[in-house]
Amino acid sequence: MKKVFFLLLIILFSFSSCAVNPVTGKKELSLISESQEIALGKQTDIEVRQEYGVYADPELNAYIQSIGKALVPHTHRPQLAYQFAVLDTPVVNAFAVPGGYIYVTRGILALMGSEAELAVVLGHELGHVNARHSVRRMSEMMLVQVGLAVGSALSETFAQVAGLAGVGVQLLFLKYSRDDERQADGLGVEYARKGVYNPGEMIAFFGSLEKLGDLSGGQALPGFLSTHPLTKERIEKVKQMLTAGDQTLEVKERPYLRRIDGLVYGDDPSQGYVEGGRFYHPEMAFTFAIPGGWKVVNTPTQVMLSSPDEKAALILQAEKTAEDLPGYVQKKAGQIEGSQFVAEDNLKVPGLASVHQIYRVDQQQGGTINLRLSAIRKGNMVYTFSAVAGSTDFPRFNQEFRRSAQSFAQLRDPAFLNRRPRLLRLVEASGRQTLQEVFSSAGMDKDLWPSVAILNGMELGSTPPQGQMLKVIR
Repeated sequence: MKKVFFLLLIILFSFSSCAVNPVTGKKELSLISESQEIALGKQTDIEVRQEYGVYADPELNAYIQSIGKALVPHTHRPQLAYQFAVLDTPVVNAFAVPGGYIYVTRGILALMGSEAELAVVLGHELGHVNARHSVRRMSEMMLVQVGLAVGSALSETFAQVAGLAGVGVQLLFLKYSRDDERQADGLGVEYARKGVYNPGEMIAFFGSLEKLGDLSGGQALPGFLSTHPLTKERIEKVKQMLTAGDQTLEVKERPYLRRIDGLVYGDDPSQGYVEGGRFYHPEMAFTFAIPGGWKVVNTPTQVMLSSPDEKAALILQAEKTAEDLPGYVQKKAGQIEGSQFVAEDNLKVPGLASVHQIYRVDQQQGGTINLRLSAIRKGNMVYTFSAVAGSTDFPRFNQEFRRSAQSFAQLRDPAFLNRRPRLLRLVEASGRQTLQEVFSSAGMDKDLWPSVAILNGMELGSTPPQGQMLKVIR
């Protein structure tokens, strides 16, 4: 990882020059050219789609693309080939990466209540691209461990095992400065207004964010409040930007709500879920035990676990291959720089062929860790547990590593295989029921009532007017 990072810095500084910022018109130090920015964006887009997955609704993605594209002519860099996509995650966030690639999560779409809200959020992210905020901040990037704050001694090997050597995905974790956020807010207001949307809906969006808070715990991506710090001052600044004429512009509440009717809400169990100390994956039909108290982060490409004291990590990955298991494990170990074979473990996984080996890995930054590889064949897939801990800590974690690998099994129980995701649905208010009564009539779980009230921008005790479209979860 260090080599990749320093190589990037060499490339950046070799092309350093002064350039005119497209938004301010002022000269500033540019560490990367526009052609390099576009190339980085293309590569990042590939990494993001592979790592986090695009929501499997072509019509919804096309809708988001159409709203974003309608704003592009009003930006300061309309010549970029902008792309917009929905990431398949319940985390509430939106991201922009260099070159014009912009993502919104299905979690943030559930929070929004109108097309105008969508326009100001997309406009805000377009602002980050047009002002080249992430390009300016790339030199401040550090290794991002996709939701796992494992100890620095493990960082180097963890990054190799988890496939985090790419620079692009780390851009999603950049925390913008207050100045960057204020400027992006201003640009979001400007672009939405020119797109004939009421930019005042940015205030409604900020209000919902404040009430909902950051619910990204246990997820592979950070929440909006983490990457886009929200302050009272920012909200007041946006209010000052609004004009009386903004109230005459489009909001388009119903068209937006109809588009998100049927949206998956919360975690999608078909992609894997935790229950009763085990991880279950219905689509791939496997399950395994999770060490007690360990943090779990599930992505489309791997399941990552970290110990409570962050001294150990366990990663499960799957690959379709016909290779024999001993050769496959040796190949995996060979991909870890500095790995040296230590021992074979004769652990047996009931009903499945498996190979288990332990390696020693000397870290470039100093220190030594132990890497335990457990490769298990199920059908035409090989599932690999990669367990890492410092050499001195490894003995106290080894039994937990072994138990997780040995517990891996074919998932056959229909009760776990047939889980269905919760969906966002629309109901029409009668004008006689409170929001709480609407939720009760819809059969919603009570634990969802407070958060879904926020999605509707209302209090539980309030009575929505007749004909108002309301979000419920079923």
